[in-house]
Amino acid sequence: MTHLPVLYNEIIHAMQPHREGLYIDCTLGAGGHAWGILQASSPDGQLLGLDVDPQAIDLAKLKLAEFGNRAYLVRASYRTLLQQMVQLGWRHVDGILLDLGLSSMQLDTRVRGFSFQTEAPLDMRFDPQGKVSAADLVNNLEEKELADLLFHYGEERRSRQVARAIMRARPIQTTTQLVQVVSGVTSGGKSGIHPATRTFQALRIAVNSELEALEEVLPQTLEALAPGGRLAIISFHSLEDRMAKQFIHKESMDCICPPRQPICTCGHTATLRELSKRVVRPQDEEIRKNPRSRSARLRIAERI
Repeated sequence: MTHLPVLYNEIIHAMQPHREGLYIDCTLGAGGHAWGILQASSPDGQLLGLDVDPQAIDLAKLKLAEFGNRAYLVRASYRTLLQQMVQLGWRHVDGILLDLGLSSMQLDTRVRGFSFQTEAPLDMRFDPQGKVSAADLVNNLEEKELADLLFHYGEERRSRQVARAIMRARPIQTTTQLVQVVSGVTSGGKSGIHPATRTFQALRIAVNSELEALEEVLPQTLEALAPGGRLAIISFHSLEDRMAKQFIHKESMDCICPPRQPICTCGHTATLRELSKRVVRPQDEEIRKNPRSRSARLRIAERI
């Protein structure tokens, strides 16, 4: 399947690339957004692309080859954002993109174990050299730990029942085995989603420490962005979107004291200006062409 970057036009508009700008794509993927930013910032704009997935780096190198030394592609986590900037001698940048979660490329690569629609080893690691796979969690966690993981990361209401069923069925080594176990416990609810959706989401988030990584990188973006620089965050589920929303909202306020406190004592000053008061969603035409984009949510802010 051809990789379709989600909210492509909206991202280019949000970033406002210019010819001498410096940009960071924290989640490079196959390089679709990065290509657009480099094209729009021609002839001199530069971009640093980060990804822990070697397959993504290889694909992006091909995609971005035409830009030569304007594109720096590094296999690294966006947790190391500031460290990577130091390596390049960049003090500040003009735009940072975080396109969170799972890429179509990863979902469509059967052996990676991200999809509940095909049989594969229960892996789910963005970085193939990562220490913990989904199978490790499924087969080694205590029942309560597993239930808590499914509830907090997957928002699975029947987390205890699912965890209990997994314990009884262990060992579980493949995606189809896990789907069968979960489908015997939950129907997916009124939303009509696949019964295994929340379980797979929870395991993937835990395997890749996705929420912890996001929590680490968000404060770094404030130090990295130049005044007027743009921060764009695309998320695909409520957990990430809530973190992005709360971060941008907090950093756009001059005071974060409790509402009933009569005198400000926090000393906080606004560092961001919220540019998208309402979350930006894909247009109907994009959803028609790329159904996977339907749950995408974009939030945009500008460094003060």
